[in-house]
Amino acid sequence: MALPSEHDPAGREAPEAREARDIADVSAVEIITTAAVHLMSAAAVKCGLAEDADAGNHIDLAEARSLITALAGLVVAAAPEVGNQHARALRDGLRTLQLAFREASAVPDSPGEGPGERLTGSVV
Repeated sequence: MALPSEHDPAGREAPEAREARDIADVSAVEIITTAAVHLMSAAAVKCGLAEDADAGNHIDLAEARSLITALAGLVVAAAPEVGNQHARALRDGLRTLQLAFREASAVPDSPGEGPGERLTGSVV
């Protein structure tokens, strides 16, 4: 039986799953895409896209703007490094968030002025 840990108090995970990966063993593409996914997830929650019952309680468009702009910078800078397949998925996620932000905003930004749009171009 596995021993309980901080992340798995019931001790159900296999010992190999509990071991921390050495950062040296993680590829740059994986680190970049993981960071992008974290930014996307946080921005989605702040735009009110969470699936939980009180998703509306988490809406914070000022925070969402910052997260989406940071994501846009990462996606634009990393696209040549991560390859077309990963870059396409990241760009699609970014565009979806930019559109969700525009829809959630009571007073939409002018074209080209939305979060990250100075980096990605206008999203309408």
